[in-house]
Amino acid sequence: MSREPDTNVPGVRHDYAQVGEVRLHYAECGRRGERLVLLLHGFPECWYSWRHQLTALGERFHVVAPDLRGYNLSDKPARVEDYRTEKLVGDVVGLMDHFGARDAAVVGHDWGAAVAWATAARRPERVWKVASLQVPPLPVWFANMTVKQALSSWYMLFFQLPFLPEWQISANDFAGLERMFKKTSRPGTFTDTDLAVYKNALRQKSERTNTTALTAALNYYRANVFANLSRSLGAAKSGGARIRVPTLFIYGERDFAIRPESVRDVGKHVDAPYRELRLAHSNHWVQQESPAEVNAALLSFLES
Repeated sequence: MSREPDTNVPGVRHDYAQVGEVRLHYAECGRRGERLVLLLHGFPECWYSWRHQLTALGERFHVVAPDLRGYNLSDKPARVEDYRTEKLVGDVVGLMDHFGARDAAVVGHDWGAAVAWATAARRPERVWKVASLQVPPLPVWFANMTVKQALSSWYMLFFQLPFLPEWQISANDFAGLERMFKKTSRPGTFTDTDLAVYKNALRQKSERTNTTALTAALNYYRANVFANLSRSLGAAKSGGARIRVPTLFIYGERDFAIRPESVRDVGKHVDAPYRELRLAHSNHWVQQESPAEVNAALLSFLES
């Protein structure tokens, strides 16, 4: 039997929060009572993708990086509809309630960015600042859609299939996933230990629902891709929900999944102070590829 990889990060504590019907595992750093910052990870990761940010931001804020519902050590509901955006936004607000915070800065990457945008749009009274890494707001995404972007997003349709994506991703000890991480990141970004952490996180299985973390992660796409398309087409006539809280957008310009033309004019969708940072040498995994630059940008934004 293989040993579980070491996920110990000095200064980072771990615990669980009961949020509605799900129990969420989280990592935290900093002193409770300071302003709350929530770090929301993307696919196919877990809290560990914020290992470089937890301690850096924790010197000034109370920083919490949950495993989003379905991922790693958090509960894994069985139904696809349990991963709809409204449920995910509810989890974010529930975490604020768990820590007794009237609001939080919400920082997200990939799927976590989509949840951060949705939380800021739907519950602006609970968000004092929002920061998104790589993913623009849905109205911007669809307004900028091109044939090249549609082709780059082919995997979103593949993930709608039952069973086959799980088999393909997990085959040969997640060999394809490991190649993807290494091929689409700056050299040296991911160590063997880092990759083992992500593989182990996707292997986790709920005894109660018999659902694996991998299936739960894919259910984010199954529950939301077509629903978001329909919602965005309807919202296009009205301009969509605006973002009305101070916003930071960080984008690694070598992203293999989200093309540069797809993140044009993000600031035009924000009715509040807006900042943008572009990193020419980073790919999709920007907070892990360029932690110093991302940490400095986040600290400057949150402290201003």
